[in-house]
Amino acid sequence: MAELFRFPNPVNEVSARLVAGGVVVLCAATLVFDQPLLLVPLAYGFVARVLTGPTLSPLGRLVTEVVTPRLPVDGKLVAGAPKRFAQGIGATLSLTATVLHFGFGAAGAADILVAAILVAATLESVFGFCLGCTIFAVLMRVHVIPESVCEECNDIWSRNSIAA
Repeated sequence: MAELFRFPNPVNEVSARLVAGGVVVLCAATLVFDQPLLLVPLAYGFVARVLTGPTLSPLGRLVTEVVTPRLPVDGKLVAGAPKRFAQGIGATLSLTATVLHFGFGAAGAADILVAAILVAATLESVFGFCLGCTIFAVLMRVHVIPESVCEECNDIWSRNSIAA
């Protein structure tokens, strides 16, 4: 059971960007076609990825098991903790949007949160700029996130050297 609820560290940046691309498509479809029911798979995907990485996320599994292995590019390993933090932000925003829309009838507020996810996911998928990772780094600098997490992030470089 502990193996199920673990987030990968390091994370393949190529896969992370492809998952973000899927999130862009889902958010855009939610907003453009006014399909609030798409909030459910959006929120589920984020929660699943926070809890288990790609294991319980259909989008995560598709990307990591089917799409990424078939691409003619090498993976780029990045620290898992900032990516998990970013997924946590997505989970918070998407769950809040779902509750706002279905629980309170606040469709406009829900759409604003989905638009925020859309912007962040677009930055990640198109430009490789992880907004959640940037927030994570700032929180580490101001010591909100403990140094032990930073040491774990830095540890991926020693693991990569050993693997090479």
